[in-house]
Amino acid sequence: MRAYLRRTLSVVTAAALLATGVRAFGGDGITVNITNDGVEDIYVSVYDAGTKAPLIEHQRLNGFSSLTVSANPDAKGVANISWTTISVDSRERHCGRGRRTGLNNDAIVNVHADSSCQ
Repeated sequence: MRAYLRRTLSVVTAAALLATGVRAFGGDGITVNITNDGVEDIYVSVYDAGTKAPLIEHQRLNGFSSLTVSANPDAKGVANISWTTISVDSRERHCGRGRRTGLNNDAIVNVHADSSCQ
């Protein structure tokens, strides 16, 4: 009887530790790839649209390159982000902004700085 209880307790403890470890080490965030879809180097900031918390701020992103962020899912299990950009070249400054909703894991969000800054 003791051996049975010990084995059952071991299985329950292992299951609890495994469940806690999965939550602590990922799996809950949604991976989003932020891609500069132009030749011009830009600075990009990406925010969680629900909490307004920054995911990245003023990160340099070279032309046609990407970076990955992890966004929090909303109640529906999808990510919602907003982004702003500004060109690196201060002689001819350009800006951009946008918002994407309903993003699933490994979504690609194209960003650019092709408008005048106001």
